Amino acid sequence: MSGFTQLFRSWQPRAIGSLFIITASLWAFFAIADEVFDGDTQHLDDRILRALRSPDDPELLRGPRWMKETVRDMTALGGYTILMLTTFGVAGFLFLAGHPRDARFVLTAVAGGWILGYAIKWGFDRPRPDVVPHLSDVMSSSFPSGHSMMSAVVYLTLGGLLTNVVPGTRLKCYFLGVAVFLTLLVGFSRLSMGVHYPTDVLAGWCLGLGWAEVCWLVHRSLMQRTAAPSETPLGIPG
Repeated sequence: MSGFTQLFRSWQPRAIGSLFIITASLWAFFAIADEVFDGDTQHLDDRILRALRSPDDPELLRGPRWMKETVRDMTALGGYTILMLTTFGVAGFLFLAGHPRDARFVLTAVAGGWILGYAIKWGFDRPRPDVVPHLSDVMSSSFPSGHSMMSAVVYLTLGGLLTNVVPGTRLKCYFLGVAVFLTLLVGFSRLSMGVHYPTDVLAGWCLGLGWAEVCWLVHRSLMQRTAAPSETPLGIPG
């Protein structure tokens, strides 16, 4: 408890902001889940998926012919292989750069998000959309979108770390903006490929954002409570 008390005293605005984001994200997730499983969103979900396809041939996406290949590239940004390689690559750099606690934070946040996401998928067990043909093979259930959730967890976590490296509000906003943009691209690609409903993607974003903020609060608190003289926070010279 003393760690969180110290956190609020020395980092109050950021901590309050994180608590607000966590509360809002979880509220939005459960609100979406309630609407989904009451069946209130099904008509709108189906309409949006159909609107992304050609009215003459549901196998084809609206737009130029290269759109199909583009959304496949975009969805790879949220694929578990790419996210795993990115996570281990960044964690390895942090270990070698003398920031093992930040490295463990990244690994724990991503692993915990993955476990949470699959546990919730198993609990809700929503079938995949069948209103349009799928443009990729899928095996797990639909709610929430794992790609959307994990891209939020990974990119927002790494974006948050990078804000500790650079000075000035402009660069911090740039890194967070890139993280949000990549997360949005992944979610849009899942809709375009017909493998998720819009509500799956929204729920994944909410859950991923909430989890990333929870991990940041805990990490910051532990760093302040147990900081060693030989290890300073990432990007802050000792």
